[in-house]
Amino acid sequence: MADFPALRGFYQLLFLYIEPLSTMLPALMSWTVVPWRGMVPPPADSLFEPCPSFCSGRTNANDGLATRELRYLLLGLVSSLVFRAARDSLQKDPVAQERIVGSLLTALAIADVTHIAATFAGLPADIRYAPLAWNPMTHGNISIVVVLLSVRIAWFLGINRTSYYFQARKKTA
Repeated sequence: MADFPALRGFYQLLFLYIEPLSTMLPALMSWTVVPWRGMVPPPADSLFEPCPSFCSGRTNANDGLATRELRYLLLGLVSSLVFRAARDSLQKDPVAQERIVGSLLTALAIADVTHIAATFAGLPADIRYAPLAWNPMTHGNISIVVVLLSVRIAWFLGINRTSYYFQARKKTA
């Protein structure tokens, strides 16, 4: 395996393996375990009906979940592939590795903040400030994402890692 100075130890384990797997796995499971309810192509003979029978069971919630699963799959693939491309293509350039990793972690941190805010805003008012009343999906969308955001911030602060670009720039300035 190629050396990856920009992501070592816990950061490498989390961002290169655990997070991509945890974002891609639900999407893959939905294709095999949970039926897509409305996302299956319609039968050919119903394509020209004004409101074909296959759309009668569709709901915005089903479409929203399917769309979110596809976004999670894309997110997992992009982060996994970009980190691997930085590791494999820039083996002898830790500064460039760190700049690319930092760029992706910045985008992911922005997504984390918007994801937390949107999920929190969508909660019913009576449970918004009662985490013990949240279901596992809500904890996944808020609690786990807060942890991921915290680890991203720790990476930028240079906690428990050697910095080649972000913290190194501050020391030379």
